[in-house]
Amino acid sequence: MATTPSQVGIRELLEAGVHFGHQTRRWNPKMRRYIYGEREGIYIIDLLRTEALLRQAQEFTSELAARGGIVLFVGTKKQARDAVKDAAERAGMPYVNHRWLGGLLTNFQTINQRIRRLHDLERYQAEGQLDLLPTRERLSALADLAKLQANLGGVKHMQRAPDALFVIDLKVEAIAVREAHRLRIPVIGLVDTNCDPDGIDYVIPGNDDAMRSCRVVADAIADVAAERRLQFLSEEEAARQQAAAAAEADRVAAEAAAAEQAAAAAAAEQAAAAAAAEQAAAAAEPAVEAPAPANTEAAPAEAAPQEDTPA
Repeated sequence: MATTPSQVGIRELLEAGVHFGHQTRRWNPKMRRYIYGEREGIYIIDLLRTEALLRQAQEFTSELAARGGIVLFVGTKKQARDAVKDAAERAGMPYVNHRWLGGLLTNFQTINQRIRRLHDLERYQAEGQLDLLPTRERLSALADLAKLQANLGGVKHMQRAPDALFVIDLKVEAIAVREAHRLRIPVIGLVDTNCDPDGIDYVIPGNDDAMRSCRVVADAIADVAAERRLQFLSEEEAARQQAAAAAEADRVAAEAAAAEQAAAAAAAEQAAAAAAAEQAAAAAEPAVEAPAPANTEAAPAEAAPQEDTPA
């Protein structure tokens, strides 16, 4: 179950200038429902709506991070770069804050080859192998490394497509939003009064041109992501340790059973060997002849010689 997200109230939003929209002549009518009014030619965003919708976006992010989901933070305009980078790093999430490479989502396998190239160059540099190259090749490799770090440094540990995007300025990041829609990846967007909110799953009406505004909203999303991700990792580690302990117990029990079986087999083998030895010893003894039975019947008496009687 998701916990209550970190609260960002009206005061924080007001102090950060989240309520300032664009000039009234530069607006998108679809943002009408999020506008409180107009002052000195500038639209004022309804912060009550912003607060409620930010809460919904936080709840979605919390539930996503609780099951190990990935939120890709995107903000390449100057006002958003630092806020996006700091928030994503604190949450342990990937980010793009320099330039969106077309196909980052829809052609991730190809982009992943460039990410592997980045890892290789970073390893070569750490091991000092780049210093061994000829000057021209070394400078070329360093230039390639710098370019890859700028464009892909924030996603170099992202091994699959993200589960959601957090985007600052839908117009600037139109390609990223389009790729997310193609893959049906939910989008959380800080949407100013000049943008089209249609198709954005979690609209956060607010100023996307002020650094403080970008930071307070990015931090609000990152805070719940960091909290729930840490909880997920802790639970995952506990489950891993429990599984390892169970496997160790099974191994010990199996070894004990095997030892018991081996002992029983050895005892049976010894008993069989003893019985065989007894049989062999008995077979080797000489046979003893039985005495002849005594003749109990009396032998017939010899006839006594008869004397001649005188006539």
